[in-house]
Amino acid sequence: MAIKTVNPANNRELKNFTPLTMEETMTAVEQADKAFREWRKTSIGDRKEVILRVADHLRQHTDQCAELITREMGKRISESQAEIEFCVKIFEFYANGAADFLADHEMEVDDATAYIQYTPIGALLGVMPWNFPFYQVTRFAAPNIMAGNTVLVKHASNVPQCAEYLEEMFKTCGLPDGVFTNLLIPSDFIPKIIEDKRIAGVSLTGSEPAGSAVAADAGKHIKPSVLELGGNDAFVVLEDAVIENAVEMAVKGRMTNTGQSCVASKRFIVVEAVADQFLEGFKAAMSKLEMGDPMDPATDVGPLSTEDAAVDLDEKVQSAIKAGAEVVLGGGRPDREGAYYNPTILTNISADSPTYDEELFGPVASVYRVPDEAAAIELANDSSYGLGGSVYTRDIDRGRRVAEQIDTGMVFINQPTNSQEDLPFGGTKRSGYGRELSKLGILEFVNKKLIHLPAS
Repeated sequence: MAIKTVNPANNRELKNFTPLTMEETMTAVEQADKAFREWRKTSIGDRKEVILRVADHLRQHTDQCAELITREMGKRISESQAEIEFCVKIFEFYANGAADFLADHEMEVDDATAYIQYTPIGALLGVMPWNFPFYQVTRFAAPNIMAGNTVLVKHASNVPQCAEYLEEMFKTCGLPDGVFTNLLIPSDFIPKIIEDKRIAGVSLTGSEPAGSAVAADAGKHIKPSVLELGGNDAFVVLEDAVIENAVEMAVKGRMTNTGQSCVASKRFIVVEAVADQFLEGFKAAMSKLEMGDPMDPATDVGPLSTEDAAVDLDEKVQSAIKAGAEVVLGGGRPDREGAYYNPTILTNISADSPTYDEELFGPVASVYRVPDEAAAIELANDSSYGLGGSVYTRDIDRGRRVAEQIDTGMVFINQPTNSQEDLPFGGTKRSGYGRELSKLGILEFVNKKLIHLPAS
């Protein structure tokens, strides 16, 4: 069956691709394993030269790559450009920092000399999502290629053009064949790939069911894995917050990538004393957002990634409404072609509502009123997810104390959860495990080998 790419702004097919057969897939695995045996021997300096060329290529082709993202998955063009610019930073960060990150770590022992050596482990499988089609691959590929591993990427089925471009980019920039491979395959090939003894580990960013399946397969075959799954991030507004700033950050945190981000702000937990003021400002700001063509720089709200995504989101919203949620704004789809959904604010969501502990992947905000700080922390932690979160207060020390009590992988004060090349990214609970970006990201798939020398 052909893999199709569709422009979600108008639901028109752009292109279709023929997927690899299982035999072709296993050949690619063999090539990646063979390439690893040579790539691992290259110096970090040689790897750096190639990866810096990749960064420069993206810098020179930002507009071309950004348009490809927007046409294929609907991201607003300014956000697509920002995504490519972020990829440049990540490639440069690992190219310039790998020598230090992977340097032998001397250990203090009383009777001998000992150190940790960081060595690559082999060919890795990356299962990547569609919401940031260049960034997510970059986040996986850059550190692991610099570490001396080789990578095979099974990208999301709705962004095959982005996947194809990435492979061609690496080849153009001089990366040897087999070091980066795009696998245009159906998802049911994944277990067979993980099972193969030539695959040393797997990383997945995506849904909880997909992560659970991949983790089970990796565990069965005793292979390391990294999972970055869903999130239901709490946006905690305390009574001493600057409400104007909180409102501005709420719109930014909820509407980035049309709300299609694992670390988007999703649950807005507001102390009662300022709840009316916050909700009034939030509604006013969300109401002003202009929906339109994502290629138009003036557009504030683009489409969701696919028509199916828009239908699924609406089903969840209607389910919440039937369970008693109040619609403050939106609550449905606009009368226009494309996979669009109106910016929506829901309140009065009860704990027994089907959407209470469910990730709403789109421009839908859930607002909760709580009596005080303690109740805000309790509600923030009443989630099976634990990816990111944020706290809004004039008192930074208070914000720190609250952040330390929230059970997530990341908490930001007075700004929404964000990604930065030199900060670790990852979660806990059902949001997954392991860390990407920063120095920690390059250490996930390396052997931390102890070398022990006798005392002289």
